[in-house]
Amino acid sequence: MIIYNVTVNIDHDVHDVWLKWMCEIHIPEVMETGMFLDSKMSKILAHEEGGLSYSIQYLMKDHATFEKYQTEFSPKLQEKHNKRFQGKFAAFRTLMEVVHHEVNTD
Repeated sequence: MIIYNVTVNIDHDVHDVWLKWMCEIHIPEVMETGMFLDSKMSKILAHEEGGLSYSIQYLMKDHATFEKYQTEFSPKLQEKHNKRFQGKFAAFRTLMEVVHHEVNTD
C-alpha cells in the first residue's frame, strides 16, 4: 500500500476557513475520485512561525493508482486549492510505501 502525504502550513488569518474547507469540501472531493481507500488529517504539534501545519494522508492500493490520480485528478484539485488560498500556504508532498501495518482492536 502507498500513502500520499500532503503537508500544509496555513497562515493564521485564513486557518479556520481553510480547515473547514478542507474537511467539508477538499478531502471529500479527493476521496470521491475513488483512488483512495482511506484518509486522515492530523495537526502537527510543532509551533511554527507564520502558521499552523497539518498532514493530510491518503491511503491507496499501489503506485499505479497514484499515477492515475496524478494524471486524471490532481491538477484540477490542486488548482482549486491554490486559487482559494493563494499566498496563504506552503505545501509539500511525500509518497510513502507502507512496510508494516497493525491495527489495535482494543
